[in-house]
Amino acid sequence: MSEMKPHLIVVGNGMAGCRAIEEILARDATRYRITVFGAEPRVNYNRIMLSPLLAGDKTFEDIVINDAAWYADNAIDLVAGDAVVAIDRAARTVTARSGRVETYDKLLLATGSDPFIIPVPGHDLSGVVTFRDMDDIGAMLRAAAAGGDAVVIGGGLLGLEAAHGLSLRGMKVTVLHIMPTLMERQLDEAAAWLLKEELERRGQTILTGADTAEIYGQGKVEGVRLKDGRAIPASLVVMAVGIRPNVKLAREAGLAIGRGIHVDDHLVTSDADVLAVGECVEHNGLIYGLVAPLWEMCRSLADGLVATPSGYTGSVTSTKLKVSGIDVFSAGNFAGGEGCEDIVMRDAARGVYKRVIVKNDRLVGAVLYGDTQDGNWYFDLLKKQDDVSEIRDALIFGQAFAAGGGADANPNAAVAALSLDAEICGCNGVSKGKVVAAIEGGACTLDAVRACTKASASCGSCTGLVEGLLAVTLGDAFEGERAAPAVCKCTSFTHEDVRRLILEKQLKAIPQVMQELHWTTPDGCSSCRPALNYYLLCAWPGEFVDDNQSRFVNERMHANIQKDGTYSVVPRMWGGVTTPQELRAIADVAEKYQARMVKVTGGQRLDIFGIKKEDLPAVWADLNAAGMVSGHAYAKALRTVKTCVGSEWCRFGTQDSTGLGIKTEQMTWGSFMPHKFKIAVSGCPRNCAEATIKDFGVICVDSGFELSIGGNGGIKLRGTDFLCKVATEQEALDYCAAFIQLYREEARYLDRTAPWVERVGLDYIKQRIVEDAAGREALRARFLYSQSFMQDDPWAKRAAGEDWKLHRHLAEIRPLVAA
Repeated sequence: MSEMKPHLIVVGNGMAGCRAIEEILARDATRYRITVFGAEPRVNYNRIMLSPLLAGDKTFEDIVINDAAWYADNAIDLVAGDAVVAIDRAARTVTARSGRVETYDKLLLATGSDPFIIPVPGHDLSGVVTFRDMDDIGAMLRAAAAGGDAVVIGGGLLGLEAAHGLSLRGMKVTVLHIMPTLMERQLDEAAAWLLKEELERRGQTILTGADTAEIYGQGKVEGVRLKDGRAIPASLVVMAVGIRPNVKLAREAGLAIGRGIHVDDHLVTSDADVLAVGECVEHNGLIYGLVAPLWEMCRSLADGLVATPSGYTGSVTSTKLKVSGIDVFSAGNFAGGEGCEDIVMRDAARGVYKRVIVKNDRLVGAVLYGDTQDGNWYFDLLKKQDDVSEIRDALIFGQAFAAGGGADANPNAAVAALSLDAEICGCNGVSKGKVVAAIEGGACTLDAVRACTKASASCGSCTGLVEGLLAVTLGDAFEGERAAPAVCKCTSFTHEDVRRLILEKQLKAIPQVMQELHWTTPDGCSSCRPALNYYLLCAWPGEFVDDNQSRFVNERMHANIQKDGTYSVVPRMWGGVTTPQELRAIADVAEKYQARMVKVTGGQRLDIFGIKKEDLPAVWADLNAAGMVSGHAYAKALRTVKTCVGSEWCRFGTQDSTGLGIKTEQMTWGSFMPHKFKIAVSGCPRNCAEATIKDFGVICVDSGFELSIGGNGGIKLRGTDFLCKVATEQEALDYCAAFIQLYREEARYLDRTAPWVERVGLDYIKQRIVEDAAGREALRARFLYSQSFMQDDPWAKRAAGEDWKLHRHLAEIRPLVAA
């Protein structure tokens, strides 16, 4: 029966070709027998997401749109890696490179576009690549792995994304752009200047007005020379200067072409049996290189082939993008001109710039930088050409202000006011109407909407809009905002959500978390990356490899930076006890490296100030040689265990507080936590070690040890809460380990124990630690298991250039872990 169906052949297995097939199947899944020819030996994937793939935030599997099962489930014959090389319109056949010949009833050309190569001398050298497909990504990753410098020619979106990805991969990147400003087709001069400043702050070199004269090298790229004589060394050159429609096949077949393949309003070419869609087409003299017009073409094409022809009348375009994680938006005529009125808002402190252009009381253009949440609203006004005279004074402040709500307006009012045809998800061409229909059809969660519509499933920047639509559509049935804060602006997930999902989904890498949980910023930010690094480290000890670049500068350098740019180094003194050998080692280091001060800290240690950055490895090596390890004064980890001399020396001492303090510190050092953590052991209720303002405090009494938690001696003083009393040192150690692990597993990153205890309540902690003996033992066991991986001395690892376990005090620590 399938042989009786008309045969539809699609040339091109990219986003346009497969989206057209999806639209056809949605209208009539049995109408055509479908064969797809693709030049690449792969299934259909999202080219928009090549940038995060290059940056390491996604894998190829993450960006696949239609997997092999989709082709099989829909009886589509995929011919991958075998490009069509000829069309015989008279015989209605296509011939592939392999020699395979297929007859068609209808032929759809979705050949896309080709990257433009500047024909300068050296453009064909080894090491010159474009940025268009997976093969290009592979070439760039191999170059980045070898190290060296890269030059990206082109300061448009693709060029800047290539530069961002290569920079994250460790290459020193220079961007050359021939125009005076970056992304001149999408941004005005002011927004482009802000973008350039931000990219340069991140370490890239941006040269505008840079005209390439040649790419030089002997057999392979060695650099780029500009027409003004400047030479930029490079082992990799990425050409990202633009694209042109791929019309070669259509031209050879005798179809009408201009800059692209000529099509009518039904996407039919000059041959009634041949259609074309996507970047390869020219409609009414226009070529579109954005994804939104592509989706509109596919809908009209499918209507023409299956349903009532709707007719494609062209697209009004907007651009909403993340450029290296920076939000930008533009639409319409942002150049202004005669009769146009500019309204501008600039907030330098927040890195926000907004400019709207009004003509004859109609919005004709908009540029947003840093804050693009009102982009869809502006675009809606632009398309409808509504009169904006009544809201003109509030127009620049966004939809909430224009509606009279001001800063405290309902955050969902904006999405509620959008028309049903307003675009919600640009990556996948999903309108508000489609999302609302999915919700009304039973998709009552964000994940369900993603599964039904793909909205927010790619870059994730529209997640907030989808959540707003859920709230508006479901009303009281929607749970509403959670009281717990999101990790950061990159996600709507709370700290608790992220920690739970890391375990449930067995996520074991930062990029994996960001992909699975739909992070809106591909590489995260300075708030979420350290948090994710800690959560993964806590969840998967021994499996997750600590991401040093996701730590704060002090943690990366294993020392505390001071206001003059030098560092202070703090070796650990167990329980505040030291030896003549250790004191001599500290004195030698202070003299040898010209330390400007050695100070006794409040935690009973010696802090060596004024160490130059370049001397840090040598300082670490010298202290290590004397058997001293890091005091972690820089870390979100155990800082110190403060003690008094206790019963061994003090006439008031009731227990050996110094000995217990040393055992506690040897058990707990190196244990990375949500925030810094301090312990104290006082030998009697006189509390000379100040145990009642520490995160975990022990007061020794005649009959045992009184344990308290949640103290803070910082800006906001907080005394500890009494946890319980135990009889033996071992019990004190066990309760300490269990409390730390509960804090490590459940607190939000950057929570000290004081606010965490206040939030969850003392009764809850007592129930988990004191009343539940089996649970306490499980917490203790997890802590000691984690410590078996964490108690590596970072000074030793950095000095030796490799990971190796600390040997000093190993005899004391291992029995504690084994126990």
